[in-house]
Amino acid sequence: MPPTMFYALTMLLAGFGVPILAALNAALGQRLGSPVAAAMILFCVALLGTGIVLMFAGPGPLKHAVGAPKHLFLAGLLVAFYVLTITWAAPKFGVGNAVFFVLLGQLISAAAIDHLGLFGAQISPLSLTRAAGIGIMAVGVFVTQLA
Repeated sequence: MPPTMFYALTMLLAGFGVPILAALNAALGQRLGSPVAAAMILFCVALLGTGIVLMFAGPGPLKHAVGAPKHLFLAGLLVAFYVLTITWAAPKFGVGNAVFFVLLGQLISAAAIDHLGLFGAQISPLSLTRAAGIGIMAVGVFVTQLA
């Protein structure tokens, strides 16, 4: 299997997981009466899971974290913001609606990051064709929420 296909399939699986994560954690937050408690449990389980993977992969790269630019650690706050907001909003707004706006934000943000090469990303200029494709994707995601 070519690497590009492997990456695409892996990310497709990750995409399947986003609404499942939203629904499961929203239900846990409802059951606990606290989206914050549900998010904390999610992060503890995630820490355990990544810790197990790191045991097999080898913890060597962690020693480089000390010298990494501090702004790179803001990604953790963005994950926390996502999990907290999706856990809080999905039961009130619907998983589909919540994920729709997450996807819309991802499309806009990804286009800007790629266009400007932010955070060391490979530069991929926002051409008219690419912008039209992103717009069509956004409309397609919107149409799925009309029913």
